[in-house]
Amino acid sequence: METVRMSSTGDATPLVVASNASAVSWSAVFAGAVVAAATSLVLWTLGIAIWSGMASPLPDKGASATTILSSVAIGLILIEWLSSAFGGYMTGRLRTRWEGIHEDEVFFRDTAHGFLSWAIANIIVAVTLLSLAYAGVSGAVGAMSTVASGAARGSAQSMSGRAANVATPTDYVIDMMFRQEGAPLTGAAAVAAGASGINARAEAGRLIAGEVTGTRPLSDADRRYLALIVGQQTGQSTDAAQRRVDAGLQQVNDAKAKARDAAEEARKATAAAALVTALALVVGAFIASAMAGFGGRLRDV
Repeated sequence: METVRMSSTGDATPLVVASNASAVSWSAVFAGAVVAAATSLVLWTLGIAIWSGMASPLPDKGASATTILSSVAIGLILIEWLSSAFGGYMTGRLRTRWEGIHEDEVFFRDTAHGFLSWAIANIIVAVTLLSLAYAGVSGAVGAMSTVASGAARGSAQSMSGRAANVATPTDYVIDMMFRQEGAPLTGAAAVAAGASGINARAEAGRLIAGEVTGTRPLSDADRRYLALIVGQQTGQSTDAAQRRVDAGLQQVNDAKAKARDAAEEARKATAAAALVTALALVVGAFIASAMAGFGGRLRDV
């Protein structure tokens, strides 16, 4: 607590002698932080309910992704600003009144208390969100591990007496290449074609995998060889088999292009979300400080 005495010149200007007591009222700061965090939690819950209603797993239903992302950005700003305003105002009103302090110093201390409450509230919200995210990721990893272990046991059992049938993104392209349009083979011819077909599909899969990952793009010689083994397995002419191979590889390249576009859109969305979050936090800090000063003025009236 500061003590006040008159200056030695005898004028009316008070001389403030600072004591060892802290100027920070932590009880008011934490009270405002709790109010801000609770308000943010309520608003986040309401926002999730609204955004979930806007989205739809069905095609051509619900709002578009751009509309949802825009509403999330606006909601983030409103949540941060409203929670900061409530928390800062409560901090300013609940702080003990200072006596003998210049009003400019009182205003600075009130705004500083609002800033502290904003900082603590955001730390509380961040820790809570990170904990929820960690719990969700841990549950997803556990579920994936269970599915993977079950799939591994099923694959080990199915390996007995036949090749494993593991689905990959290139399976459809390979099936399309080796699709037989004529009457199916029977008897010994079917057995021989099936045995050689498994090896041909495996080899084609290894070649296409390099094209998909970009580690070993297909050369012209690889394309001709693919057309050769496709023609041998399907009974098509070399030109027809080549057209089929080119069509399948075009599907692979189209899928790669879509994946790159999706990754680029995700990168831009992440950058925009980070920018909006930073702006909302900075303005939230200002609002919390201003509302704490406003609450302090009402307290001292």
